[in-house]
Amino acid sequence: MRVLMINYEYPPVGGGTANANYYFIRELAKHPEVAADLVTVQPQPGMRIENFSDRIRLHRIGIRKKDLHHWSGPEMLSWCLRAHFYIKRLLRENAYDICHCWNGWPPGFFGYLHRKKIPYVVALRGNDVPGYEIRFRLLEKIILKDLSRAIWRHAAIVTANSEELSELAQNTLRCRIAVIPNGVDTEEFKPKQYGEIRLPLTLISTNRLGQRKGHIHLIHALRKIKGYRLILVGQGSEMESLKRESEGLDVEFRGYVEHADLNRELHRADIFISTSLVEGMSNATLEAMAAGLPIISTGVGGVAKMIDGNGVVIGKIADADSIVEALDIYLKNPSLIPEHGRRSRRMAEGMNWQSVVERYLQEVYAAGVKAPPSPS
Repeated sequence: MRVLMINYEYPPVGGGTANANYYFIRELAKHPEVAADLVTVQPQPGMRIENFSDRIRLHRIGIRKKDLHHWSGPEMLSWCLRAHFYIKRLLRENAYDICHCWNGWPPGFFGYLHRKKIPYVVALRGNDVPGYEIRFRLLEKIILKDLSRAIWRHAAIVTANSEELSELAQNTLRCRIAVIPNGVDTEEFKPKQYGEIRLPLTLISTNRLGQRKGHIHLIHALRKIKGYRLILVGQGSEMESLKRESEGLDVEFRGYVEHADLNRELHRADIFISTSLVEGMSNATLEAMAAGLPIISTGVGGVAKMIDGNGVVIGKIADADSIVEALDIYLKNPSLIPEHGRRSRRMAEGMNWQSVVERYLQEVYAAGVKAPPSPS
């Protein structure tokens, strides 16, 4: 089987979806019956083809990016135009069995454009689902919701990385969506060995510093409770405003950290915290679990199902008082921290990329190839 993949983010560009794509093809490379070409990005001008393995190639279309973790409109348009012509060329030169579009748009749009030539899979990740991303609301009304309907309707199969994301997608189009959660590499992320628990307790967040991650509510909560310090790993549009809001608090802004160094950063903390307003299935939370940390999180997306004896669900979204209530549990019961951390690790060990790739091969790729041709 030969697969054409399309993703506008791939390390070092992007966040969770980029990393998920990397781990996915690393596992896919273990299957000798599959070859793949991934059309993606590099953060400087030019074009480069990399051999990821004997059967997997990365086609990196270069654009000049100002921020590795944020796309401007002109940057996205530039990449899409270059990708459009490059994908057309690949389809002329190669016989693919299926196209795996990482995101409903813009990758899904390329699948839709070439639907008569090749069946395509749309893998919904979060901000490509109408109603998920606040800053896209106007665009959704103008074009993105109608475009999403057309793309999903003509796809051989649509997938989502959580039940909650699938349910949100049904508000746009009632269709069958296969739910395949993310995985985590439990070899790369090793469990923390806890010693004596001392105050102040250290929280860590490794989410992008954007509005929908809700860090501002965490900062407000820390003004209401003593006994905590915070490490924020990541970059984003909210960084400067968060720095201003956190003046006088013990908050460390680490900025961008190489993914290979995340395990070490996680081990500096006692507890992982996510205050996201909306989420698909959080790679950051999975990685923290594999690193042996207890989890405090809002119950958005697939996160609530990832907390079962290994953490605390924040009662209300975007509510500092609810965050304080969750934080207070560990202040009053610090012995829970290593207990919940060990439980996190055990849960993470059952969520691996091998099972994710196996499901895509058997339930998505094989079924997609057999699907009837897309209607015009």
